[in-house]
Amino acid sequence: MNEYELVTDIPPDYRIIGGMIHSASRVLDLGCGEGGLLAFLNRSRSIRGQGIELNEIAVHECVKKGLSVCHGDIESGLLEYPDRSFDYVILNQSLQEVRRADALLTDALRVGRQVIVGFPNFAWIGSRCRLFFQGRSPVTAALPHRWYDSPNVRFFSINDFRDFCTRKRIGILAAYYLRKQRTVTCLPNLLAELALFLLSADSTNS
Repeated sequence: MNEYELVTDIPPDYRIIGGMIHSASRVLDLGCGEGGLLAFLNRSRSIRGQGIELNEIAVHECVKKGLSVCHGDIESGLLEYPDRSFDYVILNQSLQEVRRADALLTDALRVGRQVIVGFPNFAWIGSRCRLFFQGRSPVTAALPHRWYDSPNVRFFSINDFRDFCTRKRIGILAAYYLRKQRTVTCLPNLLAELALFLLSADSTNS
């Protein structure tokens, strides 16, 4: 057991991502926010990490943590990064916030040997019930914003994402599903609030 697994206040998605990544890896975190995940991976995996974040206040918070973060818009692409310049590219809770999700994920798979994607599952049963019975856009722990102040521009399900990977011939190396602090193993498209996928550009690895 790793020492960080003994700490109870670590978000469950951070734990899973930490388990996917090898020590001393080169990691690029796209839409890294205030750097919580990067800081965790620095401590637990001794990564060589870099982040990209649009929000200037969040960038300043990253700098306070001693993280290497560039102020930039991931929507503009990753043209300045050579092929396979990172072992892992992370899009945790950021893919649903970009308009050109297809292009960004294609670029991430070029830059990274593997890509980690985490997103809220819009088809979770709690969201379905709120939409069906209340007739309003769901507000849940995984989707905490109301429609008028949400950073999300795309709402998709686990099944949607799997179909996308099949259509684009993206390899799914591993998948994890969460509800609160627990892993979901049965009917994830219905019962999981969050999903995490480990991807590669080679569909033969699926």
